[in-house]
Amino acid sequence: MADTIQGQAVVAALLRASHALNENSTYLTELDQALGDGDTGITLGKVATALIDYVNSNPVDDIGNYLAKAGMAVNKAAPSTLGTLTATALMRAGKEVKGQTELSAQNLVTMFNAADEGIQQRGKAQLGDKTVVDALHPASLAFAEAVATGASLQAAGLQALRAAEQGRDQVTPLRSQIGRASWVGERTEGKVDPGCAALVVVLAAIVLPSAA
Repeated sequence: MADTIQGQAVVAALLRASHALNENSTYLTELDQALGDGDTGITLGKVATALIDYVNSNPVDDIGNYLAKAGMAVNKAAPSTLGTLTATALMRAGKEVKGQTELSAQNLVTMFNAADEGIQQRGKAQLGDKTVVDALHPASLAFAEAVATGASLQAAGLQALRAAEQGRDQVTPLRSQIGRASWVGERTEGKVDPGCAALVVVLAAIVLPSAA
């Protein structure tokens, strides 16, 4: 990553994340099936397709507006819980940088935090409920802390990825508390949360381009 992010880098990151979600569709569906539902891979496949179509059809200038409209495209294509949360993250992040044609490290910190807060509010989930929040929140904090110490965006991104992986692993032994997975009860203990896993897939694709 450069120390300032231009619009085309945002486009490239969205495409890498989308392709990674498509490539991991079966893996994410299998994780979700173990928790009693099974549509995570399908939903995120719809999200990925919507984002790819959006990117291929829309030029980027105002990055905030671009991301907000990407969120609206996702919401239309995948109006399920996870699709809505993804759309919320994009729209909240975009709102923070409306009018910007390039992004600073502090812009990215603010966007990350806005996406985290938006998902917590919309999904009504807290840390320990075993949802995407358990990977997203520590990743957001780690990214902000790294930027505050003067780390490069690449280094900060890697720290966010590690924090997301740790968050995913820390809640794996727990029982799911939100959504359909909560109905399964103790059978969710020891199972990887698909939302956490999906976030790790996305961050890896963004931070490590070769992973996409």
